[in-house]
Amino acid sequence: MSSVKKYFEEVIQIAKLIDVKKIELLAKEINLIRKKNGRLFFLGVGGSAANCSHAVNDFRKICEIECYTPVDNVSELTARINDDGWNSIFASWLNISKANKNDAIFIFSVGGGDVKKNVSVNLVEAIKYAKKNKMKIFGIVGRKGGYTKKHGDNVIVIPDLFKKRLTPHSEAFQAVIWHCLVSHPLLQKKSTKW
Repeated sequence: MSSVKKYFEEVIQIAKLIDVKKIELLAKEINLIRKKNGRLFFLGVGGSAANCSHAVNDFRKICEIECYTPVDNVSELTARINDDGWNSIFASWLNISKANKNDAIFIFSVGGGDVKKNVSVNLVEAIKYAKKNKMKIFGIVGRKGGYTKKHGDNVIVIPDLFKKRLTPHSEAFQAVIWHCLVSHPLLQKKSTKW
């Protein structure tokens, strides 16, 4: 079997195992955030950060939900990293944004954060901030053992069937799932051009 064919066979297997009931519930929870005039704050690093920017666009434009991501402002992000350190960048940004109980954080991550391994600790600190401020915590992650899955309210876990391609499959399915959400009849307000 060719490498390309194998990759797409893996995609099919993963797609069949996605917890669609959790996605359906997530659509309802996001709709409640919108009804309360709450905001969604998308958080992620690396490829997941790029996905955050795209998701903010879609949820704002298609669903008319107020959304932001700190990764869209490179100047502020790097100033915070330089002055305050990597671990606090998202929590301090949420604080300045006056994130509160009407809002939710939405984490895109492969691992979901792990303090012991010193990986994505900035996501861990953001989750702690969200908990302290009674915010909802949503996520799409590639590992069930990470901090996001353990402490989130509704976190979709991409089945990690293929360890060598955990990252590409996790980040690709982040896009599949958020596009499913913005197309959901409960959330979609505007039709897409095409």
